[in-house]
Amino acid sequence: MDLPSYFPIWDQLAPAQQELILGGAVRREVKKGAVLHNGDADCTGLLLVRSGQLRACILSEEGREITVYRLFDRDLCLFSASCMLRSAQFELTIQAEKDTRLWAIPAEVYRQVMDQSAPAANYTNEVMAARFSEVMWLIEQIMWRSLDKRVAAFLLEESAIEEAKLLKITHETIANHLGTHREVITRMLRYFQGEGMVKLARGAVEILDEAKLAALRDA
Repeated sequence: MDLPSYFPIWDQLAPAQQELILGGAVRREVKKGAVLHNGDADCTGLLLVRSGQLRACILSEEGREITVYRLFDRDLCLFSASCMLRSAQFELTIQAEKDTRLWAIPAEVYRQVMDQSAPAANYTNEVMAARFSEVMWLIEQIMWRSLDKRVAAFLLEESAIEEAKLLKITHETIANHLGTHREVITRMLRYFQGEGMVKLARGAVEILDEAKLAALRDA
């Protein structure tokens, strides 16, 4: 499938605007672990995911990470084009969680289309609002929810994404997603294992009792 079939408002754009996007968009393929965007000084352009999975995270001065949101098939990342957002800057890192195919649309191209097209401007505002809602949700989780509930929620979310009970994921990776230390996650997972909710193996966590994890998450 080509770019127009992935762009949500393609049919609402004028032919000249469609040509601008088609002429500027670059198809890319990146491997798992590749960094596509790093900080507000890096104007990568808009990223439209064709297939795969990306992660947007914030890095602290001490090198700790926390996942802000994730991007899946057909998702559009605006914050990788921070130079286009004149009144806001975001120190986000965008990294591939899986081998990913995508289109990169130059910021100046999309800015031109957005200036000409009300549907494009409205769609951009909707995407921005959705991302800010995710950021606010993350802040609420960090401030008001205990870590055991956050770990339980993460494991269940990861299981739903992968459609599997056996998650090939390290304690370090979980810690990076949740903005904490590996040792803290290791202690928490060992507690979960003692309670019969998970089984731990090298580089993997197997969910044994989904209902118990869900009850902990929702408590």
